[in-house]
Amino acid sequence: MNRRIFLQNVIAIPAAAWLASLPMPSRGQETKGSSAMDKVNTVSGPITVDKLGVTLPHEHILVDFIGAAEVSPDRYDADEVVNTVLPYLVQAREVGVQTLVECTPAYLARDAVVLAKLSELSGVQIVTNTGYYGAGQDKFLPPHAFTESADELAARWMREAQDGIDGTGILPGFIKTAVDPGPLSEVDRKLLHAAAITHRETGLVIASHTTDAVSILETLEILQEESVPGDGFIWVHAHTVTDLSVHDSAAEAGIWIELDGLSKASVDLHLELLTHHHKKERLNQIMISHDAGWYSVGEPGGGDFRGFDTLFNEMNLAMIDAGVGKDEWEQLVIRNPAQAFRIR
Repeated sequence: MNRRIFLQNVIAIPAAAWLASLPMPSRGQETKGSSAMDKVNTVSGPITVDKLGVTLPHEHILVDFIGAAEVSPDRYDADEVVNTVLPYLVQAREVGVQTLVECTPAYLARDAVVLAKLSELSGVQIVTNTGYYGAGQDKFLPPHAFTESADELAARWMREAQDGIDGTGILPGFIKTAVDPGPLSEVDRKLLHAAAITHRETGLVIASHTTDAVSILETLEILQEESVPGDGFIWVHAHTVTDLSVHDSAAEAGIWIELDGLSKASVDLHLELLTHHHKKERLNQIMISHDAGWYSVGEPGGGDFRGFDTLFNEMNLAMIDAGVGKDEWEQLVIRNPAQAFRIR
């Protein structure tokens, strides 16, 4: 069968049916690169990595960009958020998504209760986070982030990792940070040091919003200084840096390279970056996601919520055409997230 006919046949198959044909880890089956006993914290409780399944490693449910000084649960109706977002999670579940990593941090409308409700109703496992967001010129940092030391900030995040978020008992599954484009500011450096301390004490992976070459290279220096192993760090928004030599340097450090921000308009860019790493034989370090969703507090109806299906439709077909096979797909969407988010 030639490639054109093959692609026509694939296009005719619903995404859910195509995904169903993939070899999925079954209960009790070990996920490659991890022990079957390794755990991941979800908003519904810890699970073993073999139960993560197809995972989107960077998405959002609810976000409020008002700033740390004014952010509050009083600014939105939780029931309206649930009713608005639920159909998108159901759709994600129908195309094969089993786990969604929700990357909205504290002081940007992280709401563990809303996430737990949506997980229960949709059947999609959701992972939330601890940590602070230092990008956006520090608009989303609470006052104590500037006065406390890295050790003091880490102590706050470690308490959440041990006792739960905001009195809910819901445990974070990773550490979320964000830095402005480099050179890194003093507070951004402190957040990274605090994240490293928290990683060493809790075993949670660090995921950092990092959008230029200078900041990612300086971040790698801090990780080395703090003795954080490469696979303890996820470079969030790696797709924003198109200099492939920077990708190569990051890959040599052994970190996770996350090509998120996927949309219909970005398929060509994402495919170019994915193909580069494919040729370098390092798909075992790559994750892919949409950075989509975003019920935006303050906008009518939560604004223009973007769904989580481009990976399973347009990008899926582009990847097949580029020679990415089923086993490599499973590496990207099942095995890599399981290895990245496992508690070390």
